Amino acid sequence: MITAGVDIGSTSSKVVVLAEGEKILNKVIIPVGAGSSGPARAFEQSIREVNLSREDIKRVIATGYGRNTFTGADQQITEITCHARGVYELVPGVKTIIDIGGQDAKAIGIGKGGTVSNLIMNDKCAAGTGRFLEVMSRILEINIEDLADLAALAKNEISISNTCTVFAESEVISQLSTGTSREDVAAGIVQSVVGRVAGLVKRIGVQCEVVMTGGVCLNWMIIKVMEKELAVPVIASPMAQLTGALGAALLAFESAS
Repeated sequence: MITAGVDIGSTSSKVVVLAEGEKILNKVIIPVGAGSSGPARAFEQSIREVNLSREDIKRVIATGYGRNTFTGADQQITEITCHARGVYELVPGVKTIIDIGGQDAKAIGIGKGGTVSNLIMNDKCAAGTGRFLEVMSRILEINIEDLADLAALAKNEISISNTCTVFAESEVISQLSTGTSREDVAAGIVQSVVGRVAGLVKRIGVQCEVVMTGGVCLNWMIIKVMEKELAVPVIASPMAQLTGALGAALLAFESAS
């Protein structure tokens, strides 16, 4: 049996195609998300590359921010449930998930069998999200992928006090204009994100093992500073950007079996 999970985020579309609930036949990430052609393109590419058609897919589950807009799905399931299922498959001992996406951040407590036992979200402000890092990287005139390496060179990490992205942007510009190094500002940006997200995790209670998902966990400095902030090891998910899609594909298999 072949199933698929389609995770439609605010900034990217991810698809995992699964055979018999075990073997990953294909996985695709396209860097445009809800409201674009990205979800349809990602799905079409994912099945075309392995010589499949829609008729070959027994069940498709859509998840993520834009899940209700994907007409090719048989069912929609919240990204929280799908992330929990996907991470539990990859790291069976997981107790806490930190998911930092393009527009929100979540701390998810995991109970028996990979079920969600607790949840806190920061979804009313871009601070503490991938969007915040994108804005700040633009001000620093670097690619977001280079932010971690720049922050690692800091000599005197600054504090960014504003939690609103708009005001934080002005604060960073002011710091740079007064001669603060880009390295020190970059470190302050990383600490700002970690501080906000770690606050969510502490509210649900830190339990090991802690696994981080989402594109932001590709930033190795975020992982390093998060470990220091929480005083526990933090595992970067082996499929950081694809855990939601994987979970959706697994749930599709389980519901169709």
